[in-house]
Amino acid sequence: MEGVSLNTKLSAEEMAKLNMQVDSFNKSIAVEGRKPQQELGKDDFLKLLITQLSNQDPTEPMENTEFIAQMAQFSSLEQMTNMNQEFAKMNSMLVSSQAVNTIGKTVDVNLGDTVTTGVVDAVSTGINPQVRINNMYYDMNKIQAVYGN
Repeated sequence: MEGVSLNTKLSAEEMAKLNMQVDSFNKSIAVEGRKPQQELGKDDFLKLLITQLSNQDPTEPMENTEFIAQMAQFSSLEQMTNMNQEFAKMNSMLVSSQAVNTIGKTVDVNLGDTVTTGVVDAVSTGINPQVRINNMYYDMNKIQAVYGN
C-alpha cells in the first residue's frame, strides 16, 4: 500500500456544513432549554456507541472484540433496566397486598410525636398505599404495630 495517502482534513465546504449543523443544534438547545439528567440510560449509551462508530479513524477501526464487548454492555444495561421496572411493579403489588391484609386489624400508627391506635376499615392501593382508621387516612409506612383480632 505504498504511495497511498489519506486526506484527513475537511474541505471548506464540509467545514461550513459542519459549522451550520453545530450552530443549528446549539440554537435548538437555547430555544428548548437543556434538561440535565443525573443518570445515563440505554438510549444515551446507544447514542454514544453510534457516535463512536461514525467518528472512528478509518485507518484504525474499532476492533471486533471491543465492539462485541460494548454491545454486550448495552444488552446488559437494557436487561437491568427492564428488571428494575419489573421489580418496582412487584414491590408496589406486595406493599398493596400488605395494606389489604391490615383490614379489620388493630394497628398503631406512628405520627412522630404521638401514636394513634385503631382498627383499619379501608385501604387505598397503589405506589403509596394508605390505611383508613377512624375516617383518617395514614401512610402504610407509618404503621408501627399490627395486632390480630
